[in-house]
Amino acid sequence: MIRKFSAAVRLMRPAQWIKNVFVFGALVFGPRRNDPQAILLACAAFGIFCLLAASVYALNDLLDRREDAVHPTKRNRPIASGALSPVEGGLFAILLAAGGVAAALQLPRGFALTACLYVALNLFYSLWAKHVVLMDVILIAIGFVLRALAGAQAIDVEVSAWLVVCTFTLCLFLGFGKRRCELAVMNTGDAHAHRKSLVGYTPELLAHLLSVTGGIAVITFLLYTLDPNTPSPKSLVFTTPLVFYAIFRYASVIEQGQRTGPTDVLIKDRPFLVTAILWTVMTLGLIVLGPAVEKHLPRLRYPGMPPATQPTTGGQSSGG
Repeated sequence: MIRKFSAAVRLMRPAQWIKNVFVFGALVFGPRRNDPQAILLACAAFGIFCLLAASVYALNDLLDRREDAVHPTKRNRPIASGALSPVEGGLFAILLAAGGVAAALQLPRGFALTACLYVALNLFYSLWAKHVVLMDVILIAIGFVLRALAGAQAIDVEVSAWLVVCTFTLCLFLGFGKRRCELAVMNTGDAHAHRKSLVGYTPELLAHLLSVTGGIAVITFLLYTLDPNTPSPKSLVFTTPLVFYAIFRYASVIEQGQRTGPTDVLIKDRPFLVTAILWTVMTLGLIVLGPAVEKHLPRLRYPGMPPATQPTTGGQSSGG
């Protein structure tokens, strides 16, 4: 029984739940960050997406059990290794999805609809689209955007269009990076047997896709921070060097073929982890302290804002 319970927990992939932090984006960067009710709703939304994501992971493990058996690390997953039977895995996936949808229906209707769309999107992905080159990564990125939008709907706030585009392109960058990792850690024959869509990917194509999506992600982050209407602290632009380094470091690490994907890079690559922690601390500090910090930073004029009025010199004569 203990082994079955342990296998069921592993099937839910708790380490991957960190991806659901996108749900908190609208709370952290929005106007309700100090509202206790909004914080509770955002936490509830996070928990619901953990359940829904766990159901998707269980379904994928069920459908991919034969392909996972030829993968050097995924062969140890519960269903592929035989720790759970396919029937047990399928029933567990249904239970998790039902629980997540039932909980989503207790939150605002818009959130519930987006949560159900997330489940439908992943069902479509698992049954067909994950075998189609490019579409597989695009749908994964859309799934992250749905997380971010659902977080905004849960607390009933607007979300910046730039932030949505930045989330989408960043997740494309991470997704194509994962495909690059899969090609690097497996030989060509095993890679194609493990994931059919890998037939259409080459190191050269992925290098090009990584360059494009990484560049757009950085540009849209800058556009978001420079938007005069964004509720987040204007000084967020000062974290740009860390964003650049994180993008470049991730691209460098996956080229070495020693990591299995974004989560593995975040957890095991110390420079990337330290950069992520520094960015998070700086961002939260700017959000919490706000004007107390910004008054000590250089004054910047943002696009769409008129020049600041220059102070009048005390000794200047008014004429006559």
